[in-house]
Amino acid sequence: QVQVVESGGGLVQAGGSLRLSCAASGRTFSTYAMGWFRQAPGKEREFVAAISRSGDNTHYEDSVKGRFTISRDNAKNLIYLQMNSLKPEDTAVYYCAARFYSGSYYYTRLTEYDLWGQGTQVTVSS
Repeated sequence: QVQVVESGGGLVQAGGSLRLSCAASGRTFSTYAMGWFRQAPGKEREFVAAISRSGDNTHYEDSVKGRFTISRDNAKNLIYLQMNSLKPEDTAVYYCAARFYSGSYYYTRLTEYDLWGQGTQVTVSS
């Protein structure tokens, strides 16, 4: 059974950094397109960043461009979200998602993903 599990969340001051990790089980991890989404209290879940199965193609939501970096290590079945220059508005539960059948593309819509983790809380204090 394929699972994804996030880790690395926590409390950080504005301007600080955090690195989220997402561990995915399954022998075919290198064929999954992966994404990060977030959901703040009272708001809908929104796209943050996505990466193709090879890692060659990435895409970011406008408000995180230049601050967040998504990457993956297919040998370790891991993806990462490096978050720098954090702002209070980045406070949310961050979710990792996997899309099983993908070409050399990234995906930005919630409905395009097949599997979700439980989420990890990121809180940025002002």
